[in-house]
Amino acid sequence: MMYLTMFHWGWLLASLLLGFGMGWIAVVHRGRGVSKKTAQWLSVLVAALIGAALSRIVPGRFGYWLDLGLIMFAVYLVGCAVGSWLRDRVVSRQAAVG
Repeated sequence: MMYLTMFHWGWLLASLLLGFGMGWIAVVHRGRGVSKKTAQWLSVLVAALIGAALSRIVPGRFGYWLDLGLIMFAVYLVGCAVGSWLRDRVVSRQAAVG
């Protein structure tokens, strides 16, 4: 795991920054979310992928890509959360002042 983070730090940083940007935009853009059924299906899919990565079912290059993709997805979600939180803080502070 440390090898992935040391070797692909640039891609992980790009995932974090992209997530931050999308989180910042998501607070402004109030689009329709996914349905409850789709969200449950996606949760099951992500859980299955994490289970496959932890149990090392997928060998070789595809397992490496699976691990890297899951790490990049997690970093992206962290960036989204931080971007949304900071944008919410900025917007709420400006609303309190104005």
